[in-house]
Amino acid sequence: MARVTLENITRRGGTTVVAGMPGPQAEVTLSHLSLVAEERVLKGSYMGSAVPSRDIPRYIRLFQENKLPIDRLVTHKFSLDDINSGFERMAEGEALRQVVEF
Repeated sequence: MARVTLENITRRGGTTVVAGMPGPQAEVTLSHLSLVAEERVLKGSYMGSAVPSRDIPRYIRLFQENKLPIDRLVTHKFSLDDINSGFERMAEGEALRQVVEF
């Protein structure tokens, strides 16, 4: 497996945004020289830095205006009875977004 570095994922002057929550023991190692000398930016993002009271009404409006194609993001739909298959797909990396239909 290739080692991921700021140098091979971010151009000089570029920004790398880290999303997702690994286990509490996970660590990131980076080159201080590359970060400073090449003016790279490393930024964390929790839940997309969303402000729900501001963003959710906007997303609803965009969806109602057919400007936010949420349906294209859903890879699977299933009933609550089939929830285990949803977890299996998620564990195998086969699903991006799943919806449980009640």
